Amino acid sequence: MKKKNPSNREDDREKTNGPKSMVNKRKKNMKRLGGAAGLSLEAFVNAKSNTSSSFSNPALIKKQREFYKNAKYVSKFKKKLKQQHQPNELHSDAENENREGSKMMNKNKRSKNSLKELYEKRREEEEKARIEREAILKAKKEERERSESRRKAAREKMFKKTRHGQPVMKYRIEHLLQLVQGSNGNSTDKNL
Repeated sequence: MKKKNPSNREDDREKTNGPKSMVNKRKKNMKRLGGAAGLSLEAFVNAKSNTSSSFSNPALIKKQREFYKNAKYVSKFKKKLKQQHQPNELHSDAENENREGSKMMNKNKRSKNSLKELYEKRREEEEKARIEREAILKAKKEERERSESRRKAAREKMFKKTRHGQPVMKYRIEHLLQLVQGSNGNSTDKNL
């Protein structure tokens, strides 16, 4: 087994924290700070108070991008709306417009009626479905209440005690008998 000399450890430390590594760190810090003198006090204050420094903040950059993106979408939407509302110059005859207008009105009336009918049908179906769901929930709730009351009555019987504090066996034996008869009834049904 080799023993390490404490002098070897000191040599290792000098290699990592030696004068060369310190010089490298100093150079890197100077580069990062922007020169030998770093920032002057005036430059530092101006950089902090200037609004152009907000461009270096990633959160603000993201907000501005999102804002301009949304503005672009809004302007496109407005242009499309403008184009839709401008009358077509191809059909300048008044008669053609009247004919097309009457046709469109008939189509609109038909579509409105059909839309109303569709809406009413859908509404009725939803109402029927809601009533059915409510009926099912009500039946489940009643069944739950009945079974709960049965369990409560059986529990009371099972916990009855005699004058001396012993459990009453009558109800326990009846319960076991019902279980055996129920299991026999199920097994005979399966065999048939």
